[in-house]
Amino acid sequence: MDVVVDRAAVLGNRLAVAEDAVFTVQRDVATAEVIGDERRDAQAQIDVAVLGEEGGSALGLVDLVVLMEEMGRAVMPGPFLSTVLLGGAAIGEAGTPAQRRLWLPQIAAGTVQAAVAWTEPNLRWDAAGITHRAREAGGGFTLSGTKLFVGDAHLADILVVAARTRDGSTMEDGVSLFLVPRDTPGLALTILPTIDETRKLCEVRLDNVALPAGALLGARHEGWRPLSRVVARATVALAAEMCGGAQQVLDMTVAYAKIRITFGKPIGSYQGVKHQAADMLVAIENAKSLTYYAAWAVDQALDEAPLAVSMAKAAASDMYRKVAGTGIQLHGGIGMTWEHDLQLYFKRAKASEVAFGDATWHRERVAQLISF
Repeated sequence: MDVVVDRAAVLGNRLAVAEDAVFTVQRDVATAEVIGDERRDAQAQIDVAVLGEEGGSALGLVDLVVLMEEMGRAVMPGPFLSTVLLGGAAIGEAGTPAQRRLWLPQIAAGTVQAAVAWTEPNLRWDAAGITHRAREAGGGFTLSGTKLFVGDAHLADILVVAARTRDGSTMEDGVSLFLVPRDTPGLALTILPTIDETRKLCEVRLDNVALPAGALLGARHEGWRPLSRVVARATVALAAEMCGGAQQVLDMTVAYAKIRITFGKPIGSYQGVKHQAADMLVAIENAKSLTYYAAWAVDQALDEAPLAVSMAKAAASDMYRKVAGTGIQLHGGIGMTWEHDLQLYFKRAKASEVAFGDATWHRERVAQLISF
């Protein structure tokens, strides 16, 4: 753990630069549909998850968890999750050497944005949810269908689209990944109305999108395995971001409880307030422990890593929602206002709760993994 902290400390200046840009655009980004130069530069300063040989810092997931916690504390907007942890990671996991050399240095430099489109209107997060077909045509492929809840697709220069290329013996078999440039004819994007407008989600429609054979990302029919690894890492990173956000909510709430006076005493002196703050702390620490263990298990490629990932996400999903809600209650009326930062944390908590599967979905997955 000392090594993790030391490596994270090296990134401190990069994160400070990014955070300086965060709060100046945080409220404006809710209505913005483009990413400014400042936010692009901020992303370029924290290119920590891309493969080292392709221009990034080559940190492990445990290292990344430290950084994601700090991003969560700042409710950091921008396409870092969608571009680096999903789009860039998918290219790094599944791409050919030529594809990685083409795209990853640009992603690490912050000059190119990417996104992954795999969820569909059936609202499944597993391989069974990928039903749209990619058909061979003219030496290439033709894609049609709709993908939902694609993070920051409106900013992406390149989309990694998951489609089914055959009916395999399992649902995981037969999934292929394709690189689809944003300007491809037949590709249409719509920004969806969501509770957290600082992290936009899009509908991606593909209407007979024609792709050359070279658009295939990695091996044909074998795209789910690398995609599942990418999603697992992103899920742990999101859980870490949720832990960081919840910690900031607790810190803000405790600070407010020390200065808000009722009946001649700070509200923090009342036992009812102390109990709720203590419950918030216990929930946060529990989710943090599960998240760090999941990150370590994924880094070590342990057999129990999928179980650890789902346990961490289930705990973080419930925890962040409850902590953010309690923080608003303890702040009273000011906590309900648009002018107070708590509304940003609560909205991020609700959006993150369901991203990559909510607590119910992950608990069901835990039950399946331990054969209940």
